[in-house]
Amino acid sequence: MKHVQKENTDDALIQEFLNKGGKVKQGKTKPARPELGLSKNVWNQTLTKEEKAARDKK
Repeated sequence: MKHVQKENTDDALIQEFLNKGGKVKQGKTKPARPELGLSKNVWNQTLTKEEKAARDKK
Protein backbone atom coordinates (compact mmCIF):
# COMPACT_ATOMS: atom_id res chain seq x y z
CA MET A 1 0.00 0.00 0.00
CA LYS A 2 1.30 3.42 -0.93
CA HIS A 3 1.65 5.92 1.91
CA VAL A 4 0.77 9.48 0.94
CA GLN A 5 1.92 12.15 3.37
CA LYS A 6 -0.64 14.78 4.28
CA GLU A 7 0.07 18.47 3.87
CA ASN A 8 -0.90 19.28 7.47
CA THR A 9 1.80 17.88 9.69
CA ASP A 10 1.71 18.01 13.46
CA ASP A 11 4.20 20.88 13.54
CA ALA A 12 2.08 22.95 11.16
CA LEU A 13 -1.05 22.32 13.24
CA ILE A 14 0.76 23.27 16.46
CA GLN A 15 2.07 26.49 14.93
CA GLU A 16 -1.39 27.39 13.64
CA PHE A 17 -2.85 26.78 17.11
CA LEU A 18 -0.20 28.98 18.75
CA ASN A 19 -0.62 31.73 16.14
CA LYS A 20 -4.36 31.88 16.83
CA GLY A 21 -3.63 32.66 20.49
CA GLY A 22 -3.56 29.16 21.90
CA LYS A 23 -1.38 28.44 24.91
CA VAL A 24 0.50 25.30 25.89
CA LYS A 25 0.28 24.52 29.58
CA GLN A 26 1.12 21.58 31.77
CA GLY A 27 -1.81 19.94 33.53
CA LYS A 28 -1.88 18.86 37.15
CA THR A 29 -2.19 15.20 38.02
CA LYS A 30 -3.98 13.78 41.01
CA PRO A 31 -2.27 11.35 43.37
CA ALA A 32 -3.23 7.71 43.08
CA ARG A 33 -6.03 6.48 45.33
CA PRO A 34 -4.81 4.66 48.45
CA GLU A 35 -7.24 1.79 47.71
CA LEU A 36 -5.01 0.80 44.81
CA GLY A 37 -2.16 0.04 47.21
CA LEU A 38 0.51 1.32 44.84
CA SER A 39 4.02 2.02 46.04
CA LYS A 40 5.38 5.29 44.65
CA ASN A 41 2.78 5.24 41.83
CA VAL A 42 4.26 2.06 40.32
CA TRP A 43 1.95 -0.70 39.12
CA ASN A 44 2.34 -4.24 40.48
CA GLN A 45 4.36 -3.03 43.46
CA THR A 46 2.34 -3.13 46.66
CA LEU A 47 2.96 -1.00 49.70
CA THR A 48 5.47 -2.18 52.26
CA LYS A 49 4.54 -2.55 55.94
CA GLU A 50 6.20 0.79 56.73
CA GLU A 51 4.34 2.56 53.92
CA LYS A 52 1.01 1.06 55.04
CA ALA A 53 1.69 2.11 58.63
CA ALA A 54 2.55 5.64 57.52
CA ARG A 55 -0.60 5.82 55.39
CA ASP A 56 -2.89 4.54 58.14
CA LYS A 57 -1.24 6.80 60.74
CA LYS A 58 -2.50 9.99 59.07
